[in-house]
Amino acid sequence: MTTAPVRDSDPAEVPRFPDPRSAVCPFDPSPALRDLTRLGPVSRVRSWGESTPWVVTRHAEQKALLSDPRLSARFTHPNYPSPVDSRHAGGVRPDMSFVAMDDPDHARLRRMVSGVFTVRRIEAMRPVVQRIVDDFLDRMLAGPRPADLVTSFALPIPSLVISELLGVPYDDHEFFQVNSKTIVSTVATAEQRGQAHGRLSEYLDDLVGRKTAEPGDDLLSQLAARVTTGELTRSQAAAMGVLLLLGGHETTANMITLGTLLLLEHPEQLAAVRDSDDPAVVAGAVEELLRYLSIVHLGRRRTALEDIEIAGRTIRAGDGVILLGELANRDPDVFPSPDTFDITRDARHHQAFGAGTHHCVGQPLARMELQVVYPTLFRRIPTLRAATGTEEIPFKYDAVIYGVHELPVTW
Repeated sequence: MTTAPVRDSDPAEVPRFPDPRSAVCPFDPSPALRDLTRLGPVSRVRSWGESTPWVVTRHAEQKALLSDPRLSARFTHPNYPSPVDSRHAGGVRPDMSFVAMDDPDHARLRRMVSGVFTVRRIEAMRPVVQRIVDDFLDRMLAGPRPADLVTSFALPIPSLVISELLGVPYDDHEFFQVNSKTIVSTVATAEQRGQAHGRLSEYLDDLVGRKTAEPGDDLLSQLAARVTTGELTRSQAAAMGVLLLLGGHETTANMITLGTLLLLEHPEQLAAVRDSDDPAVVAGAVEELLRYLSIVHLGRRRTALEDIEIAGRTIRAGDGVILLGELANRDPDVFPSPDTFDITRDARHHQAFGAGTHHCVGQPLARMELQVVYPTLFRRIPTLRAATGTEEIPFKYDAVIYGVHELPVTW
């Protein structure tokens, strides 16, 4: 039996898309955001400006739509549901990045970097990451207490790892960290985000030029070689560098701090991560942390290229679509007792990295880094604790990538 499509709501009755920064519990989606599930798995919202995109809240519908070629990832579509006008964001060229392309262009550019992020190649890096983690723990332990876990540990580790992978000088980490923070900020103006993106683009463009003249054993040198053969423009290579540099440290750094704080609040599960010699236990804990925390906020956004019928609704060609991963990862039909943090559950089918052809290309690296970080941190510092109450910790309600601005810890 087929369900007849539901008529679109009267625009005057469409609810406003809630502010995701209104969370009561810092580890949970905001109650206002979760209220959207009462409207059904697919419903209209009044979003930024006066647009009325569809919001998708359930796991099954999100997985189906993220794999549907009738949805476009192009930021430049006039109805793309963005909090800023992506076509005029202070000089940002989102069309140069493969995350903002559809196939076949997306697949062609993505293949140029995906080989570096295979599970086999990433696993070969595990001893290097282990050494980096131990080095930064040595420095933190030798320093003053309390220490800020963000600046002394969580941020420098993925920054150094992605720098070495790309061939970006780690000495420039402060420059790319500051500009990355501006790009993902929800309180920075479009002009400020555009200027930050422009500075990073110029930096990577210059670096690609240098790699063309003096190639090394790194990903940017591989991209520079493709510029030489005409497979890429230099601007495209720089844009891919910006994407990988930003995504390679910003998300993992926030997962390290937020996951550490969550484990500190669940000492029995922390002990299981710390004491287990079974890699599967640690890997399972990382998947549950990714599911439970779902740090990518404001949703994955798309525009319909054709009419799509789903969950009794008709998404019309040209309509914007917002897919809220933090709600999909709390779907009780997929994750029983979804608001319970439980590292023994099978959480591998979460959507923290998206789904479909646009799933995060760097997810093997992020997983491996987190699998090294958490047990090493708690084994090396078994008495680690937060040096302040949760209510005093500055959470990133002002950023697309959720986390904490700082986390004072002591031992």
